[in-house]
Amino acid sequence: MKVGYSTDIGNVRQINQDSFFASDFHASFPLFIVADGMGGHKAGEIASNLAVNKVKELFEQEHYNFKDVDNIVKTIEHSVRETNKYICEKSKQDSNLLGMGTTLTLGYLFKNIFVIGHVGDSRAYLIRGNSITQLTEDHSLVRQLVAEGKITESEAENHPQKNIITRAIGTDYDVEVDIIKVVVHPNDIIFICSDGLTNMVKKDKLLDIFTSIKDIQKACDECVRIAKNSGGYDNITVVGIIF
Repeated sequence: MKVGYSTDIGNVRQINQDSFFASDFHASFPLFIVADGMGGHKAGEIASNLAVNKVKELFEQEHYNFKDVDNIVKTIEHSVRETNKYICEKSKQDSNLLGMGTTLTLGYLFKNIFVIGHVGDSRAYLIRGNSITQLTEDHSLVRQLVAEGKITESEAENHPQKNIITRAIGTDYDVEVDIIKVVVHPNDIIFICSDGLTNMVKKDKLLDIFTSIKDIQKACDECVRIAKNSGGYDNITVVGIIF
């Protein structure tokens, strides 16, 4: 397993509200997280940072006891619920943080199974051979409109309400987390990213980057570079793992 990661403020924003964690080469703790914060002033930055650190802390407490995939799933669900409550409480304690929230997409590798927990519109993708698959489903208004047949996929790409998400961490005391399990094979690539990447760089281009650049760190750096050159209207974060 090799890991790469890159984050950038982009060309427009004043601060980077994305946060991430990547376990580098520590195979004993293969946890990967991307969170894209939202909220005024620095609230989004604080929300995403709190989410990443809280999930990491809870996994550190539990990972020595992992015996099967069910343990991973339970820890993901528990960590997401606890993180959600934690951020809700923090926002109530400080008026400057009221209404803060964050997306949260995390993955943990157990043997050859990569288990993903997902809330919001950050994404996880799988590249296998010459194909790319989006593993997560956006919890967004636009995705809901597509599912209901009210707009088309092409209309969704440039919809004015594209950034409205329907599920987030820290905005409500009840939160539902999607769980996705992927059996990974040698040379598979999984990457987790914020929408600052996927709004700027098409899926086919992302496939081309990760398949043509064999060094996973250089591939992540190239993703960010192209996103910035394409406008860079948002913060950009990507964490890539090659198995």
